[in-house]
Amino acid sequence: MADHPTRLGERAWPEISTGTVLVVPVGSCEQHGPHLPLDVDTRIAVFLANALAASAADSNYLVAPPIAIGASGEHQGFPGTLSIGNAAMELVLVELVRSALPTPGVADPFSGVVVVNGHGGNIAALNSAGNLLRDEGRPTLVWHPSVPGGDSHAGRTETSLLLHLDPQVVRTAKIAPGATSRWRDLAEVVMDGRLAEVAPSGVLGDPTSASAQEGDEVFSALVADLVSSTTAWRDTLMS
Repeated sequence: MADHPTRLGERAWPEISTGTVLVVPVGSCEQHGPHLPLDVDTRIAVFLANALAASAADSNYLVAPPIAIGASGEHQGFPGTLSIGNAAMELVLVELVRSALPTPGVADPFSGVVVVNGHGGNIAALNSAGNLLRDEGRPTLVWHPSVPGGDSHAGRTETSLLLHLDPQVVRTAKIAPGATSRWRDLAEVVMDGRLAEVAPSGVLGDPTSASAQEGDEVFSALVADLVSSTTAWRDTLMS
């Protein structure tokens, strides 16, 4: 446990303190072009969740095992892509948070749950789940990354992030430009599960200009936003 003191799965139950905030990384298992692994979104979500936990002066965060398969129907047709769909994604998160934040009067150490999403296809399901959980009185923050000027999928942005966070998994010899049309021109086809029609390689964007330096800058900005959003949310819980 010494190497990863904020991982929930490495704790024994008496080692979990009252008032702990549970951080749940949520990703996907879907194609990310020929140069990136299927679990890109999960890797990024886990790195972000770990960074949030490490930022806390009170050490009152624990990172749950990731939800590693999400709503990825838009990537069907590419080998290796797995999807549980929006309805199942929403239900999984609702039941997970209900177990972490049970009915008042049931003993449990968690004071709230922060959901760190790494996959755009999960947004609708996670937002719907978060709304329901908050209506039930269960303190839940759902956070989604935003990169101004970033490209859509497996392009410069995600490739830069992986070159910074986990460079050994990037197949640099297979990096090549993908479909570079604007998202508004592709969205209907992509969200209808026909991404392969507009991007045969699975890439939306141009990863050839990706760099570890850009990945460092993007990751630092995302961590700063996540920490700021979580701090503000925690302040509201204590007010």
